[in-house]
Amino acid sequence: MKNDNLQKYALITGGTSGIGKELAKLFAQDGYNLVIVARGLEGLARMKMELVNGYGVEVITLSKDLSLPGSAIELYNEICERNIFIDVLVNDAGQGQYGLFTKSDLDRVLEIIQLNIISLTTLTYLFLKDMVAHEKGKILQLGSIASESPGPWQAVYHATKAFVLSLSEGIRQEVKDTGVTVTVLEPGPTDTNFFKTASMLDSKVMDGKLSDPAAVAKDGFDGLFQGKDKVISGFKNKLDVVSGNILSDASSAARMGKMQEPRDQQRGKY
Repeated sequence: MKNDNLQKYALITGGTSGIGKELAKLFAQDGYNLVIVARGLEGLARMKMELVNGYGVEVITLSKDLSLPGSAIELYNEICERNIFIDVLVNDAGQGQYGLFTKSDLDRVLEIIQLNIISLTTLTYLFLKDMVAHEKGKILQLGSIASESPGPWQAVYHATKAFVLSLSEGIRQEVKDTGVTVTVLEPGPTDTNFFKTASMLDSKVMDGKLSDPAAVAKDGFDGLFQGKDKVISGFKNKLDVVSGNILSDASSAARMGKMQEPRDQQRGKY
């Protein structure tokens, strides 16, 4: 893998909305050319126009459903064919599903695991190898404060984010002398489409104030370039993580369950 023109490229999955979109704007503002990956062609076209017109950078858009097996390898191969070295990989794409685990749709659960774990791991593995070979590069993983606690009503989502955190902290240690850094951004509930997609609008989580995705993105962007291992975005979220770490796993799970349960308590509907 060689970057012949020595331009900087950042690859952002889920880069057309929410935190991913805000991160794309920050990288463009900093002079990075962008590879934006998402499923929807219309969203990709709008994002490309916005970034090209606003910042004058090169924007490559790739339509890819990373919840499908093999899609992450396809994405990597397409970038290799363009002879582009990815200086920064941002694994932003991720989804959840709200409800009791035993009443979940199994196919949807497996799609979420494919997206949040398998595709993220595949992209991390492939691009990290290139970065280590060049002795430069950065990876920003979109984690969540959900990684810090078991999560009734979102058990699979919390589990996938715990995996992201553990994987990232492990490989960060492995590559610490290579010039490559790995950073995990952990936001709390944020004003994005996540809750609608996860069918979570009736959760008590929605009663609290949601973070601004632009502020979350800025925290992650700054932490990435400061070489931090983990960035918990927002003062309240930092306090929640600290207080949660004091509790036993069972107590932490009970606490999280109360925070995420349905407002109407009609648990059978989920």
